[in-house]
Amino acid sequence: MSGLSTPGRVLAIGAHPDDIEFGAGGTLARWAQSGSHIVMAVMTDGSKGTWKPEQSSTELVALRRVEQEAAASALGAAEVVFVGHIDGELEYGMAVRSEVAKLIRTHAPDVVLSHDPWAKYEIHPDHRATGWAAVDGALAARDHLFFPEHGLAHHRPDSLLLWRAAEPDHWEDIEGTLASKLAALMCHESQHHTTMGNAGDGEAQRREFERWVTAKAAEQGDAAGLNAAEAFKRIHL
Repeated sequence: MSGLSTPGRVLAIGAHPDDIEFGAGGTLARWAQSGSHIVMAVMTDGSKGTWKPEQSSTELVALRRVEQEAAASALGAAEVVFVGHIDGELEYGMAVRSEVAKLIRTHAPDVVLSHDPWAKYEIHPDHRATGWAAVDGALAARDHLFFPEHGLAHHRPDSLLLWRAAEPDHWEDIEGTLASKLAALMCHESQHHTTMGNAGDGEAQRREFERWVTAKAAEQGDAAGLNAAEAFKRIHL
């Protein structure tokens, strides 16, 4: 299946700053250009995401918030919510499920996007925990007897889209917004060495990172006959 109609409201939930951009940045940019109201929720503070021994967690948290806000602006998102769990220590349970259900009820999205918790060999515990929270939180948000202490109306999104899907069955065309995805990713300067192949070290490194992202988009698009796409598992709620 390829392409949703432009949703009115969207909530993307990532484990760390930059996860949403990698998983769905092109899709969010295209929807934002078409008028969607997009909220990006980041579950952890990104405090472990550096290979620099001299950098403190406190400095890194502040830096990554600034980077995330800049990346959201590059995509055209309306708001970033920083949930604030400690990086690498997010443990899935009822409290986290409640947090995500409350986010969904508060922002009332038509579409929720997040990590696929069934992704094969996903080694990062925060990614797995966030994915389970998104799936289970979306179900809880739709039914009024879950978490009545929220004091909010229940809300049923139309769809849940999971990136890095174990079994993708839905594709969004990002040929026209691949540049916006790349611009948003490059805002995460603290991650240029850790996840972006030293993209900030010079023109050659930046171009190599851009080629890698472009190649991944082409690979995902090939299954749907698109030049560039982001692939998801779509769950109807």
